[in-house]
Amino acid sequence: MPTQQPKLRIFDDPDELARGAAEEFAERVASKVESGECFTVALSGGSTPKRLYKLLAGEPYLGRVPWQKVHFFWGDERAVPPNHPDSNFGAAYETLLAKISVPPGNIHRIRAELGDPAEAAADYEDELRRFFRLSDGEFPRLDLVFLGMGTDGHTASLFPGSEALAEARRLVVAPWLEKLEAHRVSLTCPVFNNAACTMFLVSGEEKSETLRLVLEGPDEPARYPAQLIRPEAGELVWYLDRSAGRTLRRERG
Repeated sequence: MPTQQPKLRIFDDPDELARGAAEEFAERVASKVESGECFTVALSGGSTPKRLYKLLAGEPYLGRVPWQKVHFFWGDERAVPPNHPDSNFGAAYETLLAKISVPPGNIHRIRAELGDPAEAAADYEDELRRFFRLSDGEFPRLDLVFLGMGTDGHTASLFPGSEALAEARRLVVAPWLEKLEAHRVSLTCPVFNNAACTMFLVSGEEKSETLRLVLEGPDEPARYPAQLIRPEAGELVWYLDRSAGRTLRRERG
């Protein structure tokens, strides 16, 4: 269970949500860089993050954020080449990375186009271990993780009923998803739960009932994998628009 209640911030619409997330991101980067360290962030796919990325690619954030000090990772990826329309990396590159001044070495994408999804997962795990200088049994400490949530309660590529939900040792997995008839490459729950801050971005009335069950319903993580995101030594923040949060009993945080 989390050490504290998750924080909720509810915005009028998706655009306001994106602006709030952009400001939070910029402030966190500035605070970390002032201490002389780089900032690490794991990006998410989906339409709501795209709004955020487009904002960050323009002023004031284009000039305000010290992009050379930011290292980009991904929470999950589809088994497609980076230039494919379904690629999470491709979406982030088109809307953000191609428009900012960031060294190529700061971009740590999942090479999901490798022929074997398990190989892609092992390759990304090696990348994480090298960058964060991890020993056996250690997990990376990302400064910020952006996550979304599907109408079925999945997050990243951790879907209901997946064997990946129980993974406790590996950093990256490539489960077969029967619902999608495809493999996905995803960071595991222990990685998400070891982040300094995990921020869900959720918008849309179609997600409101699932969101209520995830936040206020019984503990059913096999059915609603987003419930598995329970940082033990970090913050958990939910950024919502009013349509998504309309059925919640109360606003927290």
